[in-house]
Amino acid sequence: MMDRNENREMIEAVALLAKEKNISKEVLFSAIEEALKSAYKNNFNKQYGVPPSNASVRVELDRVTGAVRLYARKTVVKWVIDDAGEISIEEAQKIQPSYQEDDIVEVEVTPNNFRRVAAQTAKQVIVQKIREAERGKVYDDFIEKENEILTAIVHSVDPETHDVYVELGKTEGVLEPGQQMAADVYAPGERFKVYVLEVVADRRLARPGAKHGPQVRVSRIHPGLVKRLFELEVPEIQSGVVQIKSLAREAGSRTKMAVHSADPMIDPVGSCVGPRGQRVERVVNELRGEKIDIIKWSADPAEFVANALNPAHVVNVFVSEKEKACRVVVPDNQLSLAIGKEGQNARLAARLTGWKIDIKSQTQIDEEIAAGGEPLPEEENAGQQTE
Repeated sequence: MMDRNENREMIEAVALLAKEKNISKEVLFSAIEEALKSAYKNNFNKQYGVPPSNASVRVELDRVTGAVRLYARKTVVKWVIDDAGEISIEEAQKIQPSYQEDDIVEVEVTPNNFRRVAAQTAKQVIVQKIREAERGKVYDDFIEKENEILTAIVHSVDPETHDVYVELGKTEGVLEPGQQMAADVYAPGERFKVYVLEVVADRRLARPGAKHGPQVRVSRIHPGLVKRLFELEVPEIQSGVVQIKSLAREAGSRTKMAVHSADPMIDPVGSCVGPRGQRVERVVNELRGEKIDIIKWSADPAEFVANALNPAHVVNVFVSEKEKACRVVVPDNQLSLAIGKEGQNARLAARLTGWKIDIKSQTQIDEEIAAGGEPLPEEENAGQQTE
């Protein structure tokens, strides 16, 4: 058993920890009892009367005085074969005359020199619980930040996996290769905004061999990063006057964002661009020069598709509601601009709108019609004149 000073220190430490970390005292006392049971089995052999690991042992920790007693549960038998788990009926009846064969007897087995182990074990459990409480608080704080953006400071780069480890206040974040932008510099001390993908309660679950504690997976390529950056820069988005209706991104290259305002007096595109382009410029700088097309959203699919192909000028849009597809007509000199380099402009416009887009030049469509064809021959089509 521990001496009185050690007992008092343990009780006070439990009370303080329970108050500061909002942990139940009973949870702490039970954890200490379980740790003492393991310590007893691991540190004392049979010469001290310790039963083997498969025997039943009960630890009793007085919640007021801190006194510790250990009891072995033994079965009453006629002939003892296993001293650790059995007691003869004669010895049992010395403890209590009413004991009979097959009864269970609890025999105190607290070693005389168990005091040091008990005190050390109690301290270890308390320290462990403090760490667990702190990790739990970090997890609770960061789980609310999923799908938000944070400022990250580069700590180190793993030379083998190329994972970038970043500081996020009280915890560590990991920027995996698949979430990195090629234009970023990942030197220690570099800082930038990141999008929080996921918070893992214990990083060992995601990365075997890692240290204890929460880990935050972050991204520089997620479309949500662009959305959150505009929310920071544009007061009209923060207030809800302007809404980001959809967004398509090829990180490091180009983003298309569709915005809308229910207030006809508010220009949603102008709000996002800002005075002299300052708002969008700050977002572009954070994204290392990524191009951003801000277009006006429309409930009319033909108008929305035409807007989405900006900066190309659109002559006509023929819509097939059944196929959720459209054929877009552009001037001959705008065809390559509408399609974009390696098809990027058309590809992003399709992702932004959710419509399949087939782009034709005015000459191409005229030739098809002259040959007896239709812009969308398989069904009745509606043409949206954009001029």
